[in-house]
Amino acid sequence: MPQPGKVMSLPVPAEETLDDDIHAYFDKCRDKLGMVPNVLRAYSLRPAKFRTFTRLYNELMLGDSGLSKLEREMIAVVVSSANRCYYCLVAHGQAVRHLSGDPQLGEMLAINYRVAELEPRPRAMLDFAWKLTTSPHLIEEADRDALRAAGLTEEEVFDVADTAAFFNMSNRMAAAVDMIPNPEYHGMDR
Repeated sequence: MPQPGKVMSLPVPAEETLDDDIHAYFDKCRDKLGMVPNVLRAYSLRPAKFRTFTRLYNELMLGDSGLSKLEREMIAVVVSSANRCYYCLVAHGQAVRHLSGDPQLGEMLAINYRVAELEPRPRAMLDFAWKLTTSPHLIEEADRDALRAAGLTEEEVFDVADTAAFFNMSNRMAAAVDMIPNPEYHGMDR
């Protein structure tokens, strides 16, 4: 049974009505990814928020950091697993499969990251992201110390927290508007 064929439960503007910069961004996505991710189509309903979202996402996931792109995507999947965010599990699970070359890793992170045999560094990051997502009020210095003990710098500790916090926000937005991932993600990198 295929997933619903919508972008979200709110209206999505016709692409020809979008501002030139958003249209150009969509064209860049088509060139690079072969599609426009539905999260971008959803945010195009509010152009100023689209611009803010894409600037923040690009800085967070593609900007300068001691965290690798794969580590950041792994955090996205684990946070999304805790939140049961269908959109982000599908989209970022595909990114983990692509970046790691391991389709099983993407599935393990989506279902139960603890079954994955990980090195201490990613294990510590994912443990922190899970706790920050499921019980943020219990985060304490010992949690940051566990990241430091796994070799993360102060800046990397900040980036782990920033990435996890962003995906908590993003997961909630996806749930609030019933955002549906692009169907193409399901078959990629398997």
